[in-house]
Amino acid sequence: MTVNGTKHNELRQLVRSQLELLLESSNLEGAKALLVPVQPVDIAEAIEGLPESMQVIAFRLLSKAEAIEVYEYLDYSVQEALIEEFKRQEVIDIVDKMSPDDRAKLFDELPAKIVRRLLSQLSPKERQATAQLLGYEEDTAGRIMTPEYISLKESLTVDETLERIRSLANASEIIYYLYVTDASRHLTGIVSLRDLVVSPSQTTLGEIMTRDVVFVHTNTDQEEVAKTIQRYDLLAIPVVDREDRLVGVVTVDDVIDIIEQEATEDIYALGGLQSDKDNYFQTSLVTVARRRVVWLFVLLLTNTVTGTIISSQKNLLQEVVILTAFIPLLTGTGGNVGAQSSTVVIRGLNTEEINDLGTGKVVFREALAGILLGSILGIMATVWAFWLQGNIYVALSVGISLVAIALLASVAGSALPFLFRSFGLDPALMSAPFITTAVDVLGVLIYFNIARFILGI
Repeated sequence: MTVNGTKHNELRQLVRSQLELLLESSNLEGAKALLVPVQPVDIAEAIEGLPESMQVIAFRLLSKAEAIEVYEYLDYSVQEALIEEFKRQEVIDIVDKMSPDDRAKLFDELPAKIVRRLLSQLSPKERQATAQLLGYEEDTAGRIMTPEYISLKESLTVDETLERIRSLANASEIIYYLYVTDASRHLTGIVSLRDLVVSPSQTTLGEIMTRDVVFVHTNTDQEEVAKTIQRYDLLAIPVVDREDRLVGVVTVDDVIDIIEQEATEDIYALGGLQSDKDNYFQTSLVTVARRRVVWLFVLLLTNTVTGTIISSQKNLLQEVVILTAFIPLLTGTGGNVGAQSSTVVIRGLNTEEINDLGTGKVVFREALAGILLGSILGIMATVWAFWLQGNIYVALSVGISLVAIALLASVAGSALPFLFRSFGLDPALMSAPFITTAVDVLGVLIYFNIARFILGI
């Protein structure tokens, strides 16, 4: 599997490099022939890797049908750039043929002026479908769903249903799930294509449909939608409005994008980064600096406080100068222990693995882990400090402090995510800098007080 994946990556790189060479030599026929056997998603990636001046040329080589499919896979920044370069009718032809959910995602990224222009020129049907999706809040099921699905009445027979599927298949994004509604469009059941195919021809949908349907509402958060699909191993999930009327479907391909997006946001947050949905490496350096400077400023203030505490202990440090050498070891180790605890807890909150345990059990478990880790590391640090300096009291100060700081870091790392979530804040974004603050400031205080007690100063 790894070999196949590696070969596929090499092939994509080869297509991209060959495409660029052909375009540089103005061999448009060769470039067009090169793209014929390539999958749309790979063509999109190849176009994204080209210089901006070549992206439009490469895109124009595609047939109209292929261009529409490739366009949906392109990064939003490339989509916007291509819109600026296309003639008005070319843009409308492509955007009008996009699926409504992909079109809504594109419009979220475009300037309002361009969105209004494009909306006004869509066909009435597509304009209505897109306006419906844009009317829901961002990051909700209503915003990411597709209104292109097949709904049926439970009185239809299998034969009648199959005939209806044949006539509607091209207008629907999915046909593997068929949704049964009543006269008021209320969702009453679901039939899988498999159950339909294996059932007798005169059987009605009401006899074979599943009435216990898993669904979400239009205002359900997209992350919760992804978790629901993952929990029940679904390929798609129906979306209903406040009156429980079926209005759309969220498919698994959209969920994969959501999971990737949410995971990226959490990873950025763990690093103390503010994350928007745009590509980080295509963002201007000014914007990058603005996003990263906030928590770096917080940590700068933290280090200032830590420096002040160290300065206040100059009498102790003048008598036992070697104590200073172990400060980075203690705070660094504490920070690492805290980061580990916060990482497992934040991940557990996201996957709901620790919901049944409760805050108290989780924090207590991490506290015990902190004591165990601190003891192991403390013994090693004590031996190492004694070997370096030959002073058993300094070595004991370092070892005991490391146990206490590891305990503090584990408790802070496991408790702060719960605390911030209870305030409605993002645990991933808020925890990292506050854990560093707690470990740096309190860790140094713990170290100096333990040293004073053991050394009798």
